Order: sequence, then structure tokens, then C-alpha cells
Amino acid sequence: MKVRKAIQNDADAIRSVHLAAFPEGERDLISDVAVEMLSEAASPPVLSLVAEVDDIIVGHIAFSPVTSSDTKEHLGYILAPLAVSPSHQKRGIASQLINSGVERLSELGPGVLLVYGDPDFYSRFGFGADRGECYTPPYQLEYAFGWQAMALGDFDFPSSEISISCVSSLCNPALW
Repeated sequence: MKVRKAIQNDADAIRSVHLAAFPEGERDLISDVAVEMLSEAASPPVLSLVAEVDDIIVGHIAFSPVTSSDTKEHLGYILAPLAVSPSHQKRGIASQLINSGVERLSELGPGVLLVYGDPDFYSRFGFGADRGECYTPPYQLEYAFGWQAMALGDFDFPSSEISISCVSSLCNPALW
């Protein structure tokens, strides 16, 4: 398996991975977000990675920048979305995508990495709900226990709560 940066020409394959991985009712919304991330104009830029097996894209992950809602200061990134084709799940591909992204983002300097997902899965990478409490997401969460954070590099979490803003692709309350 190979992990590489995604390019615009990967859009159809990325859409297919997300459509296959997510259930009816979520798949269209999530696959649209995944493809939109490829052309999202953000500073710093979105990091979008794909996993390939035998030159076929079987996984995708995106990391987009988050800023303070008040000061517009860059705080770090949010991991969303992540998907692996059902035929390739349970093989560590999602873990390799996450670890590759964390490694690449850590090289850019310290910050926070946020995720909204299953705590049992994401805790193995260093995410914690207690650290996520420092950051107020842009929308009300359906499952507040899934809001988690981890440090990228030598990063100190804030002592007071910070409201975050994210890229336009994630600015849809239905995602939260």
C-alpha cells in the first residue's frame, strides 16, 4: 500500500471510496465534501491524502486548517473526512492514512488536530475528548462525546475555550 498526496484527477476515485464507505443518508454529503476539499482555497492549504493498492485508490483522508473565530489566527487542523473502501477495511489503511497525515502536519509546526468521530477508534492515535473541550466547534454537535483533539508537535492547549472556524467545505450544520 502507498500513501500519497491527492490530486484533482483523483476526484472520481475519492468520491467512489466515500460513496462505498458511508451509509445511505450520509454518503452523498460526505463524498461531496471529500471532493470539494481537493479545490478548497485555504491558507495553509488542505492536506488531502489517498491510499493506493495496486495503483487503485482504496482510501482517502483530508486535513483542513482551523482558525480562531475571533482572531482568525491559525490554530491547527481538523481531520475530516476519512474513508476506506469496504473491500479494504480492517487492514490498517485508515491508521496509515492518519499516521501519515499526523507526521506531515507535525513537520509544519505545532498546533492542534481536531476530529469529530468515534472515541474508541481515534483515542489510539492520541486524540482525547478532554483536550477537545478547549475548542468550540462551529455548529452544535449531535454527539458531543465525539469531539476530540490531540497535539501536533510541542503544543500547549489553551487554558480558556476558543471558538473555531473551518474551511467552507465543512461549513454545513448537517456534517456536525
